[in-house]
Amino acid sequence: MTHILARIKHHFTESIQTKINAADSISEAIEAACERVVQCLLDGHKIMSCGNGGSACDAMHFSGEMLNRFKHDRPSLPAIALTADMSTITSIANDYSYHEIFAKQIRALAQQGDLLLAISTSGNSANILNAVKAAHDRNINVIALTGQDGGKMAELLKEGDIEIRVPATEVARIQETHLLIIHCICDVIDYQLFGHGEVVT
Repeated sequence: MTHILARIKHHFTESIQTKINAADSISEAIEAACERVVQCLLDGHKIMSCGNGGSACDAMHFSGEMLNRFKHDRPSLPAIALTADMSTITSIANDYSYHEIFAKQIRALAQQGDLLLAISTSGNSANILNAVKAAHDRNINVIALTGQDGGKMAELLKEGDIEIRVPATEVARIQETHLLIIHCICDVIDYQLFGHGEVVT
């Protein structure tokens, strides 16, 4: 086996093991988040999502699957990726601070009953922390996707919020598991709201 092939197989093994560890430790938190998202939608509210870098892509991935579909055709569901509007993001960053790029959008768009999906592998991104604070100011509950030790975001969360903390320290492994969590949420939405998918026991 070449050194390159060994490295590739190592990444697969590490990713699989991280997901096995996560399945054992955070499945109940994911279930609680799924139930909260489904109820939010049943009540006629929306889910906003935000993150930086790869987590920004995850936020848009979630929104895209809500607005379009996951696996099956179904009605579009209300979601906003706060990472997607570059003119808004750059104007806020230029005129105020990069730390405010999500918080200012939340103050304008959030309505009571909405949810914020806040994604940060470290839990320490200043703009995500400010987004959580803005959500709380608007009486919006937060579903936090974190990793490592949860960072400062874990300390900010209040009763009614849900943290799903991936039991890993490497950013790549955390991000890979965050995407799986997002797919779990999308699958449960389809199953609970539209009866799509087989019963799994």
